Amino acid sequence: MGPWRCLLLLPLLAPALRAQQQQFMEYVERRLTLLEERISQWHDQSSRYSTELRDFKNQVLGMLEAAEKEREAMRAEAESAAVRVDRLEREVDYLETQNPAPPCVEVDETLMDKQVATAKQRKNEKYTKLTDCSDTIASVRAMKILKRFGSTSGLWTKDAAGSSEKIYVFDGTANDTVYVFPRMREFTLFSATRKAARIKLPYPWVGTGHLVYDGHLYYIRQQGLSFQVIKFNLANKTVVDSSVFPAEEQIPVFGLSPSTYIEVSADEEGLWAIYATKEDEKNMCLAKLDPGSLDIEQMWDTPCPRENAEGAFVVCGALHVVYNTRLPSRARVQCVFDVSGTLAPEDASLVYFPKRYGSHSSLKYSPRERQIYAWDDGYQIIYRMEMKKKLEV
Repeated sequence: MGPWRCLLLLPLLAPALRAQQQQFMEYVERRLTLLEERISQWHDQSSRYSTELRDFKNQVLGMLEAAEKEREAMRAEAESAAVRVDRLEREVDYLETQNPAPPCVEVDETLMDKQVATAKQRKNEKYTKLTDCSDTIASVRAMKILKRFGSTSGLWTKDAAGSSEKIYVFDGTANDTVYVFPRMREFTLFSATRKAARIKLPYPWVGTGHLVYDGHLYYIRQQGLSFQVIKFNLANKTVVDSSVFPAEEQIPVFGLSPSTYIEVSADEEGLWAIYATKEDEKNMCLAKLDPGSLDIEQMWDTPCPRENAEGAFVVCGALHVVYNTRLPSRARVQCVFDVSGTLAPEDASLVYFPKRYGSHSSLKYSPRERQIYAWDDGYQIIYRMEMKKKLEV
Protein backbone atom coordinates (compact mmCIF):
# COMPACT_ATOMS: atom_id res chain seq x y z
CA MET A 1 0.00 0.00 0.00
CA GLY A 2 1.38 3.35 -0.93
CA PRO A 3 1.89 6.36 1.35
CA TRP A 4 -1.01 8.23 -0.07
CA ARG A 5 -3.36 5.34 0.91
CA CYS A 6 -2.12 5.45 4.59
CA LEU A 7 -2.89 9.12 4.71
CA LEU A 8 -6.40 8.41 3.54
CA LEU A 9 -6.93 5.79 6.31
CA LEU A 10 -5.73 7.98 9.22
CA PRO A 11 -8.97 9.93 9.59
CA LEU A 12 -10.83 6.65 9.69
CA LEU A 13 -8.53 5.03 12.41
CA ALA A 14 -8.30 8.07 14.79
CA PRO A 15 -11.69 7.47 16.51
CA ALA A 16 -10.77 3.84 17.13
CA LEU A 17 -7.42 4.83 18.68
CA ARG A 18 -9.05 7.41 20.93
CA ALA A 19 -11.58 4.80 22.07
CA GLN A 20 -8.81 2.34 22.95
CA GLN A 21 -6.90 5.05 24.79
CA GLN A 22 -10.00 5.96 26.79
CA GLN A 23 -10.58 2.31 27.70
CA PHE A 24 -6.95 1.95 28.79
CA MET A 25 -7.19 5.05 31.06
CA GLU A 26 -10.42 3.76 32.58
CA TYR A 27 -8.75 0.41 33.21
CA VAL A 28 -5.79 2.11 34.90
CA GLU A 29 -8.13 4.23 37.06
CA ARG A 30 -10.07 1.14 38.14
CA ARG A 31 -6.83 -0.63 39.11
CA LEU A 32 -5.63 2.40 41.03
CA THR A 33 -8.96 2.72 42.81
CA LEU A 34 -8.86 -0.96 43.75
CA LEU A 35 -5.27 -0.55 44.98
CA GLU A 36 -6.25 2.47 47.07
CA GLU A 37 -9.12 0.51 48.60
CA ARG A 38 -6.81 -2.35 49.49
CA ILE A 39 -4.26 0.07 50.99
CA SER A 40 -7.05 1.68 53.00
CA GLN A 41 -8.22 -1.73 54.23
CA TRP A 42 -4.66 -2.68 55.15
CA HIS A 43 -4.23 0.59 57.05
CA ASP A 44 -7.50 0.05 58.94
CA GLN A 45 -6.56 -3.54 59.78
CA SER A 46 -3.04 -2.49 60.85
CA SER A 47 -4.43 0.24 63.08
CA ARG A 48 -6.92 -2.21 64.60
CA TYR A 49 -4.20 -4.79 65.19
CA SER A 50 -1.96 -2.14 66.80
CA THR A 51 -4.78 -1.11 69.12
CA GLU A 52 -5.55 -4.70 70.02
CA LEU A 53 -1.84 -5.40 70.60
CA ARG A 54 -1.53 -2.32 72.82
CA ASP A 55 -4.63 -3.31 74.79
CA PHE A 56 -3.28 -6.84 75.15
CA LYS A 57 0.08 -5.50 76.31
CA ASN A 58 -1.58 -3.26 78.92
CA GLN A 59 -3.69 -6.19 80.06
CA VAL A 60 -0.60 -8.38 80.42
CA LEU A 61 1.24 -5.63 82.30
CA GLY A 62 -1.71 -5.22 84.64
CA MET A 63 -1.77 -8.95 85.25
CA LEU A 64 1.99 -8.95 85.89
CA GLU A 65 1.67 -6.06 88.34
CA ALA A 66 -1.15 -7.82 90.14
CA ALA A 67 0.90 -11.02 90.25
CA GLU A 68 3.91 -9.09 91.60
CA LYS A 69 1.78 -7.51 94.32
CA GLU A 70 0.39 -10.88 95.25
CA ARG A 71 3.93 -12.30 95.32
CA GLU A 72 5.13 -9.46 97.55
CA ALA A 73 2.13 -9.92 99.82
CA MET A 74 2.80 -13.66 100.04
CA ARG A 75 6.50 -13.00 100.69
CA ALA A 76 5.64 -10.50 103.43
CA GLU A 77 3.22 -12.97 104.98
CA ALA A 78 5.88 -15.70 104.79
CA GLU A 79 8.48 -13.44 106.42
CA SER A 80 6.00 -12.40 109.08
CA ALA A 81 5.16 -16.04 109.74
CA ALA A 82 8.87 -16.88 109.91
CA VAL A 83 9.45 -14.05 112.38
CA ARG A 84 6.54 -15.20 114.52
CA VAL A 85 7.78 -18.78 114.42
CA ASP A 86 11.30 -17.69 115.29
CA ARG A 87 10.02 -15.54 118.14
CA LEU A 88 7.83 -18.37 119.38
CA GLU A 89 10.80 -20.77 119.29
CA ARG A 90 12.94 -18.37 121.27
CA GLU A 91 10.20 -17.85 123.83
CA VAL A 92 9.74 -21.60 124.13
CA ASP A 93 13.52 -22.02 124.56
CA TYR A 94 13.49 -19.37 127.22
CA LEU A 95 10.59 -20.99 129.09
CA GLU A 96 12.31 -24.35 128.93
CA THR A 97 15.72 -23.14 130.11
CA GLN A 98 14.74 -20.66 132.78
CA ASN A 99 13.56 -21.57 136.26
CA PRO A 100 12.38 -18.09 137.36
CA ALA A 101 9.32 -16.46 135.88
CA PRO A 102 9.91 -15.14 132.38
CA PRO A 103 10.19 -11.40 131.87
CA CYS A 104 6.83 -11.20 130.13
CA VAL A 105 4.86 -12.13 133.28
CA GLU A 106 3.47 -9.56 135.67
CA VAL A 107 5.96 -8.13 138.14
CA ASP A 108 5.77 -9.58 141.64
CA GLU A 109 5.02 -6.51 143.79
CA THR A 110 6.41 -8.10 146.97
CA LEU A 111 9.67 -9.01 145.25
CA MET A 112 9.85 -5.57 143.69
CA ASP A 113 9.44 -3.88 147.10
CA LYS A 114 12.13 -6.13 148.55
CA GLN A 115 14.54 -5.28 145.73
CA VAL A 116 13.89 -1.55 146.17
CA ALA A 117 14.47 -1.79 149.94
CA THR A 118 17.70 -3.74 149.44
CA ALA A 119 18.91 -1.26 146.86
CA LYS A 120 18.22 1.69 149.15
CA GLN A 121 20.24 0.06 151.92
CA ARG A 122 23.21 -0.17 149.56
CA LYS A 123 23.09 3.49 148.59
CA ASN A 124 26.18 5.60 149.14
CA GLU A 125 28.20 2.81 150.78
CA LYS A 126 31.98 2.79 150.48
CA TYR A 127 32.98 1.14 147.22
CA THR A 128 35.65 -1.56 147.09
CA LYS A 129 37.56 -1.37 143.81
CA LEU A 130 37.86 -4.57 141.79
CA THR A 131 40.88 -3.47 139.73
CA ASP A 132 43.86 -1.16 140.11
CA CYS A 133 42.58 1.15 137.38
CA SER A 134 43.37 4.75 138.35
CA ASP A 135 43.11 6.55 135.00
CA THR A 136 40.90 9.44 134.09
CA ILE A 137 40.22 11.33 130.87
CA ALA A 138 42.57 14.23 130.18
CA SER A 139 41.25 15.28 126.75
CA VAL A 140 39.83 14.12 123.43
CA ARG A 141 42.96 13.17 121.47
CA ALA A 142 41.33 12.63 118.06
CA MET A 143 37.97 12.41 116.33
CA LYS A 144 37.00 10.33 113.30
CA ILE A 145 33.66 10.57 111.49
CA LEU A 146 32.84 7.14 110.05
CA LYS A 147 29.61 7.74 108.10
CA ARG A 148 26.00 8.80 108.34
CA PHE A 149 23.54 5.99 108.90
CA GLY A 150 19.95 5.67 110.05
CA SER A 151 17.93 7.97 112.28
CA THR A 152 19.06 11.08 114.12
CA SER A 153 19.08 9.06 117.36
CA GLY A 154 20.61 5.65 117.94
CA LEU A 155 23.77 3.92 119.12
CA TRP A 156 26.60 1.84 117.71
CA THR A 157 29.24 -0.09 119.59
CA LYS A 158 31.55 -3.08 119.82
CA ASP A 159 31.63 -5.72 122.53
CA ALA A 160 33.04 -3.78 125.49
CA ALA A 161 34.63 -6.87 127.06
CA GLY A 162 35.22 -9.46 124.34
CA SER A 163 37.68 -9.48 121.45
CA SER A 164 35.09 -9.53 118.68
CA GLU A 165 35.39 -6.93 115.92
CA LYS A 166 31.67 -6.98 115.13
CA ILE A 167 29.81 -3.68 114.99
CA TYR A 168 26.35 -3.57 116.57
CA VAL A 169 23.97 -0.83 115.39
CA PHE A 170 20.72 0.18 117.12
CA ASP A 171 18.82 2.49 114.79
CA GLY A 172 16.30 4.72 116.57
CA THR A 173 15.00 4.85 120.14
CA ALA A 174 12.29 2.18 119.83
CA ASN A 175 12.88 -0.89 117.69
CA ASP A 176 13.49 -4.64 117.88
CA THR A 177 16.08 -5.28 115.14
CA VAL A 178 19.83 -4.96 115.69
CA TYR A 179 22.16 -4.70 112.67
CA VAL A 180 25.44 -6.59 112.99
CA PHE A 181 28.40 -5.82 110.69
CA PRO A 182 31.28 -8.33 110.68
CA ARG A 183 33.99 -5.64 110.89
CA MET A 184 34.46 -1.89 110.86
CA ARG A 185 35.37 -2.04 107.17
CA GLU A 186 31.96 -3.39 106.10
CA PHE A 187 30.18 -0.82 108.24
CA THR A 188 32.24 2.06 106.85
CA LEU A 189 32.46 1.21 103.15
CA PHE A 190 29.04 -0.21 102.33
CA SER A 191 25.83 1.78 102.22
CA ALA A 192 22.70 0.91 104.16
CA THR A 193 22.56 -2.60 105.62
CA ARG A 194 23.66 -4.69 102.61
CA LYS A 195 26.55 -6.28 104.51
CA ALA A 196 24.76 -6.52 107.86
CA ALA A 197 23.13 -9.45 109.59
CA ARG A 198 19.92 -8.82 111.51
CA ILE A 199 19.08 -9.94 115.04
CA LYS A 200 15.37 -9.84 115.87
CA LEU A 201 14.97 -9.29 119.60
CA PRO A 202 12.10 -10.93 121.51
CA TYR A 203 11.06 -7.56 122.96
CA PRO A 204 11.57 -4.05 121.57
CA TRP A 205 14.07 -1.73 123.21
CA VAL A 206 13.50 1.81 124.46
CA GLY A 207 16.04 4.62 124.50
CA THR A 208 19.73 4.42 123.59
CA GLY A 209 21.25 3.08 126.82
CA HIS A 210 22.04 -0.46 125.70
CA LEU A 211 25.36 -2.30 125.82
CA VAL A 212 27.13 -5.31 124.31
CA TYR A 213 29.32 -6.97 126.93
CA ASP A 214 31.12 -10.33 126.87
CA GLY A 215 28.94 -11.88 124.16
CA HIS A 216 25.66 -10.63 125.63
CA LEU A 217 23.39 -7.74 124.83
CA TYR A 218 22.06 -5.81 127.83
CA TYR A 219 19.14 -3.73 126.67
CA ILE A 220 16.28 -1.80 128.25
CA ARG A 221 12.66 -2.79 127.84
CA GLN A 222 9.74 -0.74 129.10
CA GLN A 223 6.82 -2.65 130.60
CA GLY A 224 4.12 -0.29 131.79
CA LEU A 225 5.68 2.13 134.26
CA SER A 226 8.61 -0.13 135.08
CA PHE A 227 11.80 -0.88 133.16
CA GLN A 228 13.54 -4.21 132.66
CA VAL A 229 17.16 -4.96 131.91
CA ILE A 230 17.15 -7.86 129.43
CA LYS A 231 20.26 -10.04 129.11
CA PHE A 232 20.28 -11.54 125.61
CA ASN A 233 22.77 -14.16 124.43
CA LEU A 234 24.06 -13.08 121.01
CA ALA A 235 25.37 -16.55 120.14
CA ASN A 236 22.20 -18.62 120.50
CA LYS A 237 19.74 -15.68 120.21
CA THR A 238 17.93 -16.38 123.50
CA VAL A 239 17.05 -14.40 126.61
CA VAL A 240 19.39 -15.50 129.39
CA ASP A 241 17.94 -13.42 132.22
CA SER A 242 15.92 -10.32 132.95
CA SER A 243 15.43 -8.08 135.95
CA VAL A 244 13.08 -5.27 136.85
CA PHE A 245 15.24 -2.29 137.69
CA PRO A 246 14.75 -1.61 141.42
CA ALA A 247 14.02 2.11 141.25
CA GLU A 248 10.70 3.82 141.84
CA GLU A 249 9.16 6.47 139.59
CA GLN A 250 11.94 6.66 137.06
CA ILE A 251 12.33 9.69 134.82
CA PRO A 252 14.58 10.28 131.77
CA VAL A 253 18.17 10.30 132.96
CA PHE A 254 19.40 12.91 130.44
CA GLY A 255 17.63 16.20 129.90
CA LEU A 256 18.49 16.23 126.17
CA SER A 257 17.62 12.55 125.58
CA PRO A 258 14.03 12.14 126.81
CA SER A 259 13.71 8.55 125.56
CA THR A 260 16.58 7.14 127.69
CA TYR A 261 15.62 6.08 131.21
CA ILE A 262 18.56 3.75 131.97
CA GLU A 263 22.07 3.99 130.53
CA VAL A 264 23.99 0.72 130.83
CA SER A 265 27.72 1.43 130.75
CA ALA A 266 30.90 -0.65 130.99
CA ASP A 267 34.36 0.22 132.25
CA GLU A 268 37.40 -1.54 133.64
CA GLU A 269 35.40 -2.41 136.78
CA GLY A 270 32.43 -4.05 135.02
CA LEU A 271 28.83 -2.98 134.41
CA TRP A 272 27.08 0.16 135.63
CA ALA A 273 23.60 1.63 135.31
CA ILE A 274 22.94 5.38 135.19
CA TYR A 275 19.37 6.44 135.96
CA ALA A 276 17.18 9.08 137.64
CA THR A 277 14.05 9.09 139.81
CA LYS A 278 11.48 11.62 140.95
CA GLU A 279 12.85 11.32 144.49
CA ASP A 280 15.81 13.44 143.40
CA GLU A 281 14.75 14.55 139.96
CA LYS A 282 17.49 17.16 139.59
CA ASN A 283 20.47 14.80 139.77
CA MET A 284 21.47 11.40 138.42
CA CYS A 285 21.97 8.14 140.27
CA LEU A 286 24.57 5.45 139.66
CA ALA A 287 24.36 1.69 140.31
CA LYS A 288 26.88 -1.16 140.06
CA LEU A 289 25.43 -4.15 138.19
CA ASP A 290 26.32 -7.82 138.48
CA PRO A 291 26.67 -8.88 134.82
CA GLY A 292 25.74 -12.47 135.66
CA SER A 293 22.63 -12.09 137.78
CA LEU A 294 21.71 -8.46 136.94
CA ASP A 295 21.50 -7.74 140.68
CA ILE A 296 22.27 -4.25 141.97
CA GLU A 297 25.47 -4.50 144.01
CA GLN A 298 25.58 -0.89 145.15
CA MET A 299 23.91 2.45 144.46
CA TRP A 300 24.96 6.10 144.77
CA ASP A 301 23.34 9.52 144.60
CA THR A 302 25.52 11.77 142.46
CA PRO A 303 25.83 15.57 142.34
CA CYS A 304 25.59 15.52 138.53
CA PRO A 305 22.48 17.36 137.28
CA ARG A 306 20.17 16.02 134.58
CA GLU A 307 19.49 19.40 133.00
CA ASN A 308 21.27 19.84 129.64
CA ALA A 309 22.89 16.40 129.98
CA GLU A 310 23.09 14.50 126.69
CA GLY A 311 24.95 11.37 127.76
CA ALA A 312 27.26 9.76 130.31
CA PHE A 313 29.77 6.94 130.68
CA VAL A 314 31.99 5.44 133.37
CA VAL A 315 35.80 5.27 133.29
CA CYS A 316 37.72 3.46 136.05
CA GLY A 317 34.80 3.74 138.45
CA ALA A 318 34.16 7.44 137.77
CA LEU A 319 30.96 8.71 136.21
CA HIS A 320 31.55 11.28 133.46
CA VAL A 321 28.48 13.29 132.41
CA VAL A 322 28.48 15.13 129.07
CA TYR A 323 26.51 18.36 128.76
CA ASN A 324 25.33 20.46 125.84
CA THR A 325 22.57 22.97 125.15
CA ARG A 326 19.31 22.67 123.26
CA LEU A 327 20.90 24.94 120.66
CA PRO A 328 23.81 22.69 119.59
CA SER A 329 27.20 23.82 120.86
CA ARG A 330 30.39 22.09 122.04
CA ALA A 331 29.67 19.08 124.22
CA ARG A 332 31.75 18.90 127.38
CA VAL A 333 32.35 16.67 130.40
CA GLN A 334 31.37 19.02 133.18
CA CYS A 335 30.56 16.66 136.06
CA VAL A 336 32.68 13.74 137.33
CA PHE A 337 31.70 11.51 140.25
CA ASP A 338 34.28 8.97 141.43
CA VAL A 339 32.68 6.20 143.55
CA SER A 340 36.00 5.40 145.24
CA GLY A 341 36.56 9.01 146.29
CA THR A 342 40.02 9.10 144.70
CA LEU A 343 39.17 11.91 142.30
CA ALA A 344 37.42 14.96 143.68
CA PRO A 345 34.92 16.59 141.28
CA GLU A 346 36.70 19.95 141.44
CA ASP A 347 40.01 18.30 140.45
CA ALA A 348 38.67 16.64 137.29
CA SER A 349 39.65 17.96 133.88
CA LEU A 350 37.04 19.88 131.89
CA VAL A 351 36.97 17.80 128.71
CA TYR A 352 35.54 19.31 125.50
CA PHE A 353 34.36 17.36 122.46
CA PRO A 354 34.84 18.93 119.01
CA LYS A 355 31.77 20.81 117.83
CA ARG A 356 29.79 18.68 115.41
CA TYR A 357 26.23 18.51 114.10
CA GLY A 358 23.95 18.52 117.11
CA SER A 359 23.55 16.68 120.39
CA HIS A 360 24.90 13.18 121.06
CA SER A 361 22.13 10.62 121.47
CA SER A 362 24.62 8.01 122.78
CA LEU A 363 28.21 7.81 124.01
CA LYS A 364 29.52 4.26 124.52
CA TYR A 365 32.95 3.96 126.18
CA SER A 366 35.11 0.99 125.19
CA PRO A 367 37.48 0.14 128.07
CA ARG A 368 39.64 -2.17 125.96
CA GLU A 369 40.14 0.45 123.20
CA ARG A 370 40.03 3.59 125.35
CA GLN A 371 37.72 5.32 122.89
CA ILE A 372 34.09 6.38 122.66
CA TYR A 373 31.57 5.36 119.99
CA ALA A 374 29.21 8.31 119.56
CA TRP A 375 25.99 8.90 117.59
CA ASP A 376 25.56 12.56 116.69
CA ASP A 377 22.48 13.52 114.66
CA GLY A 378 22.78 10.38 112.54
CA TYR A 379 26.59 10.56 112.21
CA GLN A 380 28.70 7.76 113.68
CA ILE A 381 31.84 9.15 115.31
CA ILE A 382 34.83 7.71 117.19
CA TYR A 383 36.50 9.82 119.89
CA ARG A 384 39.96 8.66 120.97
CA MET A 385 40.71 9.68 124.54
CA GLU A 386 43.93 10.95 126.12
CA MET A 387 44.22 9.38 129.58
CA LYS A 388 46.28 10.18 132.68
CA LYS A 389 46.44 9.06 136.27
CA LYS A 390 43.97 10.47 138.75
CA LEU A 391 46.74 11.53 141.08
CA GLU A 392 48.26 13.65 138.28
CA VAL A 393 45.11 15.68 137.71
